[in-house]
Amino acid sequence: MNSQLTIGWLYPQLMSTYGDRGNIQVLQKRCEWRGIKSVIVPIDQSTSTSQLQSIDLLFGGGAQDREQEIVMQDLHKKKKEIMSLIENDVPALFVCGAPQLMGKYYEPAEGKRIEGLGIFDMFTKHLGTDADRLIGNIIVEPVLRSSFSVLHSVVGFENHGGRTYLGDGAAPFAKVIKGFGNNGEDGTEGVVYKNAIGTYLHGPLLPKNPQIADFMIEKALEIKYKKKIILKQLDDSLEQKANDFIVSR
Repeated sequence: MNSQLTIGWLYPQLMSTYGDRGNIQVLQKRCEWRGIKSVIVPIDQSTSTSQLQSIDLLFGGGAQDREQEIVMQDLHKKKKEIMSLIENDVPALFVCGAPQLMGKYYEPAEGKRIEGLGIFDMFTKHLGTDADRLIGNIIVEPVLRSSFSVLHSVVGFENHGGRTYLGDGAAPFAKVIKGFGNNGEDGTEGVVYKNAIGTYLHGPLLPKNPQIADFMIEKALEIKYKKKIILKQLDDSLEQKANDFIVSR
């Protein structure tokens, strides 16, 4: 396949708290193994409008409250371009802190509310330093939608003090089988809008769940080249055994 994808990485210097580089590496390698060229574009304060418009796949990772506040100040300047990407079905994966910034707002444990981009109809509140963190291994089943029906059980690790609540205009990415999910109350995990996924699963996510990486790559190619894409199958037997072991345990 003589193809190329431009992958935008949101603020890699400020939002890479939980091994997020591993997600980028998985996307790169799974493209490389199929003969697809991938170009990584760091999206930060120096990124131009034309660079943003060239993105075929978007990724954002986690950060602490202080870093999220710094990122948000610049991210609002790029709101129009990022919303345009999502509305035009460009696939995106937002992990841990990143989906909080794509929601309506995030209220940290200390300090003022951080207004999000409003791409996801959701909000997040941190209940304070005395509140229990939602932490541990987690297993979820993606909610059955036509776009995500190819996904199987998803495993990961969650570690967040914030509680996320979805609005009427938001759909959860998955239902919780084991763990806490968005808030430890309603059994939802993450959020989905068009081809954008927000999730608290990190550690990083994609090495444990390569099917999600393939979903993102396939959708990115289909949107860019405007044709149906069927990726060459890779040998994921080792990853599947690890996934099955975690689920069974």
